[in-house]
Amino acid sequence: MALAHAAPAPTLTGDWQGALQVMGTEIPLVFHLRQQPDNQYTGTMDSPKQQAFGLPLAAVTVRVDSVVLRLSQPAAQFAGRLSADGKQLSGAWQQAGRSVPLTLTHQAAGTASPAVRRPQDPQPPFPYRAEDVSFANAAAGIKLGGTVTVPAGKGPFPAVVLLTGSGAQDRDETIFGHRPFRLLADYLTRRGFVVLRYDDRGVGHSGGTAATFTITDGVTDAQAAMAYLRSRSDVKGSQIGLLGHSEGAMIGLTAAASATSPAFLISLAGPAVRGLESILRQAEDLGRAAGIPAEQLAANKAVNQQVYMTVLSTPDNAQAQTHVVALLQQAGLSAAQAQQQAALMVGPGYRQLLSFDPQPLLTKVKCPVLALNGSKDLQVAASVNIPAWEKGVRAGGNQDVTAQELPGLNHLFQTANTGLSQEYGQIEETFAPSALAVIGDWLARHVKK
Repeated sequence: MALAHAAPAPTLTGDWQGALQVMGTEIPLVFHLRQQPDNQYTGTMDSPKQQAFGLPLAAVTVRVDSVVLRLSQPAAQFAGRLSADGKQLSGAWQQAGRSVPLTLTHQAAGTASPAVRRPQDPQPPFPYRAEDVSFANAAAGIKLGGTVTVPAGKGPFPAVVLLTGSGAQDRDETIFGHRPFRLLADYLTRRGFVVLRYDDRGVGHSGGTAATFTITDGVTDAQAAMAYLRSRSDVKGSQIGLLGHSEGAMIGLTAAASATSPAFLISLAGPAVRGLESILRQAEDLGRAAGIPAEQLAANKAVNQQVYMTVLSTPDNAQAQTHVVALLQQAGLSAAQAQQQAALMVGPGYRQLLSFDPQPLLTKVKCPVLALNGSKDLQVAASVNIPAWEKGVRAGGNQDVTAQELPGLNHLFQTANTGLSQEYGQIEETFAPSALAVIGDWLARHVKK
């Protein structure tokens, strides 16, 4: 099962955390390793975002500074090397024929770690009331569960709907113990806004399924959320806006370009360039930051571009899958691995992500817009997207747009060192106070209370 090595053994025991970047989605992983009396290791893995906990490791293999953590269900493994200080494992996650860079950071078992401190997490007593609510999306035939926070005092109040990023997320957009949407709801409610945040489809108290979720589905959910708020006597029905993070900003943009536009739109790390361009840029930025050689980055980009263009140009799923399988096998994947990956790529959600073109939508947005990106965001590059937000909105004749790059912040709007996702759990800050202030001050200027 496993080979133990005396030198690294003391540092392997404990918890190791990191995050994958897969097809535009971030997937946090946590490995729990324990050394047994026979010096072998056992362990489990958690994938919190996928609501999977305690997955047993089939094998933990240690040879000098090389560590392999293998699972049977799902069939996957992490292979990496231990850093000289014993605090990081740098390597790759391998699953379905695909290898994705992954760095794990160590936390000793049973010890207090700064990485688990979340000093910004809101604590009672609160100067507002919170209600767990349920509202219907009649178009989808489902109900969504969420939380409404209402300021103290006499309403009605303006309102904000929070839209989570990609993947199956809860109403707090929980990641590595951070709850950024809980913090945003607390901050905005203290500033006089009713705030609605809700679980994604198939998560928590929301119906539906996450597996087939598309941006279009997210738009109908957002519209249902706004309709619910309009039905409340403590909400000003004409002053309901949308705030979306990452893919949530794409959903918010699409809703804002429709006939049922919100009163205002706030984009946090939302792309304003076409999905294909955004995904290719993301892979390149993350790979470069992870130390992948330039020639390998170029080779990966060429293969990815050919595969993505094949998906976009072949509307028939069966034909597209056949072509993609052939391309992936030429790139070195086995037939089974290529089939698995191709099936995912031709799914409705990924097709829509690839083909998503924000620019025509931006020209249709007539409400005030605030678009923010961190300068150290490696998933949605500020240098490309901030100018594109401003250009697109202004091209449609709407001059009420503020597009701003916030220095030193990552994709989660934390103050970061590198912007890599392995820092997310290490950083105590959930959301930079400076970014909160930008949002709150902009709302104060644009929304009458």
